[in-house]
Amino acid sequence: MPAHENDGNQTKRIVLPSGKTIEVVYFDHAAVEPEIHAAAVPAQAPADADRDLHLCINCGSHLAYPVRWEEAGPKSWNVTLRCPECEWTEADIFSQDQCDRFDDELEAGTDALTRDYRRMVTANMSEEIDRFAAALHVDAILPIDF
Repeated sequence: MPAHENDGNQTKRIVLPSGKTIEVVYFDHAAVEPEIHAAAVPAQAPADADRDLHLCINCGSHLAYPVRWEEAGPKSWNVTLRCPECEWTEADIFSQDQCDRFDDELEAGTDALTRDYRRMVTANMSEEIDRFAAALHVDAILPIDF
């Protein structure tokens, strides 16, 4: 993994197990620092701090989800939201409390999807077993089928 200096930036060439080679560029911190300070100044939190982020403000759907998120300050997040029903998107700064509530809602949704998925798999497997047993009962399955 050779490293090269280029315009104050360090470049490292890495060979992946697949044989592909990638270059990782480490930028000079002194050149980037002014941008970091400008971006690190948190914007004001939205006026509606009680807003539930999983609710689409355009169509009212309960399916809004995060597309991108990053820290905006010590207790705020810059989050891009998207609604799959109306294709609405929004990027804004939200408080840690709002994001914690949103995270709880996302976890509850994940749990509900997982429960529904397991029920569907069980129902499908039950139907397949019933069809297989019925086929065995009427001698519709022969050794050549295997």
